[in-house]
Amino acid sequence: MIPLFYVLTFLVGASIGSFLNVCIARWPAELSVVRPRSRCPRCERPIAWYDNIPIASWLVLRAKCRHCGLPISAQYPLVEAVVGAAWLWSLWEFGYGLNGVRVAVAATVLLGIAITDAKHYLIPDGFTVFGFLFALVMPVVGLFVLDDPWPFAGPWDALIGACVGAGLIRIIGWLGEAALGKEAMGQGDETLMAFVGAMVGPGRTLLTTFFAAFLAVLAFGLLVAPVGWLRSRRAGTAFELPHVPFGVFLAPAGMLALLFGDQALAWYLSTLG
Repeated sequence: MIPLFYVLTFLVGASIGSFLNVCIARWPAELSVVRPRSRCPRCERPIAWYDNIPIASWLVLRAKCRHCGLPISAQYPLVEAVVGAAWLWSLWEFGYGLNGVRVAVAATVLLGIAITDAKHYLIPDGFTVFGFLFALVMPVVGLFVLDDPWPFAGPWDALIGACVGAGLIRIIGWLGEAALGKEAMGQGDETLMAFVGAMVGPGRTLLTTFFAAFLAVLAFGLLVAPVGWLRSRRAGTAFELPHVPFGVFLAPAGMLALLFGDQALAWYLSTLG
């Protein structure tokens, strides 16, 4: 039988995922995430509390608004379920303490960044500034309450990692702009990498960009480019590569570097003898 506190952990995470959906919907439009209260994006009728229960309400309502009957995106329950699972796994793996909460918060923020950048080609400051400050403050707090801060960097490495992350993306952006003649990296990518760098430290920050580039090449080489080329050929138009929302790949790469970066670096160094 599943212990009650595991169920409660999932429900807390799903509730946080519900709020994350609000941030994803409102921050790109520069709207408050506090007011007005949740409402249907189509008919704009306020959503009652019993229609706003994570996952369950979407299922009970059969994915339709109670008032206008128009469909409700599956993004809402999926995000709630993923965040709930992320919180459950994080606290199971890293313990019901500061480190478990830090991993869960990092996963939540990075998921919000990835989805928002994929939908709007935009990384709101609400995600990155919060994440950056959280990543800088928590190592200092950890000095007083943790014996082992792993997988997070210590205070000094967090500061250096933030500088390395932001500086590296700025350099990549300059090189990309010089090569392509247009903006290659946005300010949101820089703040995102400052956040990631503060979590993982300088070594794993460099690894994050490698992971992100690998994921981007994989996704575009195997999916986006072939599909776009086929559509262009059928339409009889010239094929052009779409704009790459790099935050979509930097966000999961940052999580991979946080959880597996030390092992990856150790393996790489061992191959060098």
